[in-house]
This record gives sequence, C-alpha cells and structure tokens, in this order.
Amino acid sequence: MVVFEKPHALADVPLHYCPGCTHGIVHRLVAEVIDELGIEGRTIGVAPVGCSVMAYNYFNCDMIEAAHGRAPAVATGVKRANPEEHIVFTYQGDGDLASIGMAETVHAAARNENITIIFINNAIYGMTGGQMAPTSLPGQVTQTSPYGRDVKACGYPIRVCEMLSELEGPEYLARVTVNNVKNVNNAKKAIKKAFQNQIEGKGFSLVEVLSTCPTNWGMTPQKALQWIDEKMIPYYPLGVYKDRSAKEESAQ
Repeated sequence: MVVFEKPHALADVPLHYCPGCTHGIVHRLVAEVIDELGIEGRTIGVAPVGCSVMAYNYFNCDMIEAAHGRAPAVATGVKRANPEEHIVFTYQGDGDLASIGMAETVHAAARNENITIIFINNAIYGMTGGQMAPTSLPGQVTQTSPYGRDVKACGYPIRVCEMLSELEGPEYLARVTVNNVKNVNNAKKAIKKAFQNQIEGKGFSLVEVLSTCPTNWGMTPQKALQWIDEKMIPYYPLGVYKDRSAKEESAQ
C-alpha cells in the first residue's frame, strides 16, 4: 500500500507564499527527489533574493543564503570545496537569475559547473511588488509597464534555456511547468534527472519551471494556471533544450 506523505526533506512548517503560487509544488518536487535519491545528508541548497528568499526554512538539508543573483557563484564555491561529497542546488526566480544574476548563470553554465539550478519563471518580480522582469511577456501589464511591455523601449523577454543551449558547456537544460498533473509529473522527472546528473558528475543542469504569480498578475489561482497554457507556453515552449548525455548515447 502506497501512502502519500510529506517528503522528509521538506520541513513541516507553513509556507509564506501567496494563495495559488506554485512555488510550494516545486518545493515538494525538489524534496521528493532528494528523498528518493537518498541525498538529504549530502545536499546543500542555495537560497536567492526574491519570493523564495526564505527557502532555508522549508528544506531539511543544509541551506545557504546568497546575495541577489549570486547563487550560482556561491554554489560553485561550495561544490568545488568538496566535489565528491556535496550535492549543491540553487533555487532562483527570474529577477534573481535572469537579471542581476545573469552573468553568474551564464559563466557557471559555460564552465559546466557540476551544480543543479531550479529556475522559477513567473514572468514578473514577485517579492518587490510586481515590476516588469526580464521574462515578462510582450504586452504584459506590470507595475512598471502599466500599458504593457513595449519591446521597442524595453526589448524582448529573455528565453534562458534557448540562450544557454547555445553554449558548449551545459549538460542538461529543460523547461517544464506545474499547472496540471501531467506537467507536474514531467517536472519531477526533469528535476530528478538534473540531480542525478550531478551525482554522476556530468555537470551543469538547469530546470526552468513556468510558475504562477496570481497576486501580481491580478488573477485568481485558477485563471493563473490557464494563463500559463494560453500565454506563457506559446512564448516559452516546454521541452528539453540540451541533453548532452542523451545525444552521445544516441550517437553510439
């Protein structure tokens, strides 16, 4: 008999996230993977600045707080300090990773650092009140683009997986979402592969998760889930953008 229980790697505390926010789903998936791989005692997470700034309260593994955008650099140092023992992951939002932390992200990927990055893309700055983010869609209304994102003035959104896939370094890049059961299951598979790659010493793995922000999008939780299907996925297609091991295996 299978009993549905809280993962041991997920702390038994209330989450601070807004109603309908899917951070909690992704937290659970990460914790389930840590449990299934038996790596809680070896795992060190790096929390960012953003809505998940207090991620250190939610995971039972060791956690470190990084300055805004610097989580990949911190993770690199932790991993290199004890590469055989530590399993290191960062958990970052789009403002943290794709804006102030873009340089750290790109160069960690270019070096193929053996770390795992969980990248939450909700197309907006959540913690600071809903400003336009590097990932905000063309025409998207935010606090700093009240008439919609004007690409002539603000440029186009950054597709992180597509951009990083042009680098030689990364091992694995995938984009998933968690707006329905099927997509949640697929997201877990991608997250597990990203951690397994690190265990096997394969290198840099990033899983981008399209996530909701009902509060700053000005939507109900149900409508926010639909908005991912209707607006985000067409601009940010789901799928695997790079899997070097799979490519090498298919070539043999």
